[in-house]
Amino acid sequence: MAASQGNGGVLEFPRPALSALLLAVVACRGDRSKATALPIPGEGPGAPRVTVEVLNASGKPGLARAGVRVLRRAGIDVITFGNAPASLGTLDSTRITVQRIAPGIGERVRRALGVGRVEIQLDSTRLLDARVFLGADFAPPRLEFHP
Repeated sequence: MAASQGNGGVLEFPRPALSALLLAVVACRGDRSKATALPIPGEGPGAPRVTVEVLNASGKPGLARAGVRVLRRAGIDVITFGNAPASLGTLDSTRITVQRIAPGIGERVRRALGVGRVEIQLDSTRLLDARVFLGADFAPPRLEFHP
């Protein structure tokens, strides 16, 4: 006696589809014991939330994205990033402009980047604590990627 062919309806393939989904979930799970948690901005003792904007003023492509990774790894919340306005020109050294009065913001950003000169330019129209203009002196360390 031959097995019935069926009519190819939706109810005939859930078992293979479910098996494939389960296999995919198990295969993608991986070993998560090696993962290290990145700091959450503003969480933890003595770590107020710091919001910054990162702008590439060096002329080197991709430097703003590298700066974002460095700052986020240090627990600093990067709101936006991109290229600095052309009117600013190319900077040789990194400039950190603090826009809101809060203790230690500029120094915390400078420490995370490893370079930079901190300036105070208060601007209540921007919802940022500081702006970072990355200059040619910023050389990001090699960071490992994470999902």
